[in-house]
Amino acid sequence: MKKRKPELKPDIVLKNYWRNNEQFADLFNALLFDGKQMIEPEELTDIDSEESLILEHKKYAESVKASRDNIKVRKNSAARGVEFMMLGMESQSHIHYAMPMRVMGYDYSAYQKQYASNAVKCQNGKELDADEYLSKMKKTDKFKPVITAVVYYGEEPWDGAVTLHGMLDIPQEVEPYVNDYRMLLIQARNSLLNFHDKRNKDFFHLLEIILDRTITRKEAKERAISYCEEHNTEKSVLMAVAGAANAKIDYHAFEKGEGKMCTLFEEIAEEGRVAGRLEGRKEGRLEGRKEGRLEGRKEGRLEGREEGRMEGRKEGRAAEIIETGIEFELQDSDIIERLQKKLEISLQKAEEYFRIFGKQVVE
Repeated sequence: MKKRKPELKPDIVLKNYWRNNEQFADLFNALLFDGKQMIEPEELTDIDSEESLILEHKKYAESVKASRDNIKVRKNSAARGVEFMMLGMESQSHIHYAMPMRVMGYDYSAYQKQYASNAVKCQNGKELDADEYLSKMKKTDKFKPVITAVVYYGEEPWDGAVTLHGMLDIPQEVEPYVNDYRMLLIQARNSLLNFHDKRNKDFFHLLEIILDRTITRKEAKERAISYCEEHNTEKSVLMAVAGAANAKIDYHAFEKGEGKMCTLFEEIAEEGRVAGRLEGRKEGRLEGRKEGRLEGRKEGRLEGREEGRMEGRKEGRAAEIIETGIEFELQDSDIIERLQKKLEISLQKAEEYFRIFGKQVVE
């Protein structure tokens, strides 16, 4: 029996695009150095993006698996005088209102991993004073910096916090004393970054066209096709754009050259919105549009051809609520209660969502 080739899903296609060192380096050069070529592709290497972190809890220690979308190590560059550092990227198809805290957790796990590795070298206690032995690190030991960028592919402007302070209700008098943590955000709909790599230029330019809601979808499709023909856009870029837009195409067929560009953009136009619309945007954000007017209706009133689409949105929202609840170590019963309240669903339906999506988060 012939072994079936694993399915190429939109998120995997997008991750594969950013695994390319030229494109990855160009993105961080544009974000950090206004396009100046400070990071060279040959200085980058992939590292394991599955990070395991042990968190102490009142009654138990839980192993939390934080899956990075893409993370690379930049090795020492003697020519440029830049030290080793880690560069991480998170792709977001929807607005995540706890994203600064999430990024902080990702970065902390990377530092914790470095600390744990360094502590192993200090176990024997040789050449350590008492304070160093207790600290499990020497006074002269230094860790490597971690920089995380969040790339947002949604059609609506990001209206969530970009700093930890933005998530907190802080009295003005004590704000200077509360430590902050900021995240680096790129909005694909209007990145305004100075790219040098042609593939990145094409990638973000096409997304700007597709995510532009001031023009019709038909016009967006025509502009995108015209741009691709004029600039001879590579197939890998088209696949990545389709992945960012959560287009339901046969990626294997397209990869082999069997898919047509026109069909791809027709599918994106038919989708109407990128994947973020299905994964956790608050009800009412799309008010004024037909889909948005249906957001606040109860499950029992979803009738006709819109019923399936609305259920998809609720499932996406449920998945985010469950994921966030598990990240914040809430009890199962508390997460189920939040599902009932936020989605206005029955206890039975909330428990069903938790069985489905809670298992996926744990896996």
